[in-house]
Amino acid sequence: MTESAFLTSTRSGYGAAATLYAESIPKSYHAGPLNRAMIPLFAELVRASGDGPVADVGCGPGHVTAHLRDLGVDAFGVDLSPEMVAIARDAYPDLRFEVGLMAALDVADASLAGVLSNYSIIHTPPERLPEILAEFYRVLAPGGHLLVAFQGYDDPDEVAEAFDHRVCLAYRYSPDRVAELLLKAGLPEIARLIIAPSEDATRGWPQAHLLARRPA
Repeated sequence: MTESAFLTSTRSGYGAAATLYAESIPKSYHAGPLNRAMIPLFAELVRASGDGPVADVGCGPGHVTAHLRDLGVDAFGVDLSPEMVAIARDAYPDLRFEVGLMAALDVADASLAGVLSNYSIIHTPPERLPEILAEFYRVLAPGGHLLVAFQGYDDPDEVAEAFDHRVCLAYRYSPDRVAELLLKAGLPEIARLIIAPSEDATRGWPQAHLLARRPA
């Protein structure tokens, strides 16, 4: 089967930008308390719900996977880009990183206590998002948590708007519409953080962090 064009372009784009990305993105993550504010809450809920493994899906250079580890979570990383995975393995040799697809994780059904998707759905075309969320539901154990973050979009009539990301084509999503898709996938939202557009010095967009849970 031929690979989808968006996967090919995303893999090649991040492969080409891997070194620069690894030098810049972890710094901005650790410098931005609002953009990582939900991570400790997510980690606490994972520990309280059974403390099983957590997949950091779209892990990039591994900095968020390492943060989860530091918060006491049994985290491993998955990324589409082999170059990103190589950088993550080199930076954090004590953690597990794998090349893989969000829509086809190499994980058994109902085996994870948590899934983190930190700005990793943004290159997924809107019509393909339901299959990603269905895969997150598949791998989560009952009571498991999902935290998904993305650039927000305020038009209630549209799911997403395409934008010219510096790596490859991306989409900013409506938080309410993503919450609807989560519910349809069997993952009702339990909390959210919406960061005001004024806090985004680059584009002036809201940033959305939605927390959902697979019912026990």
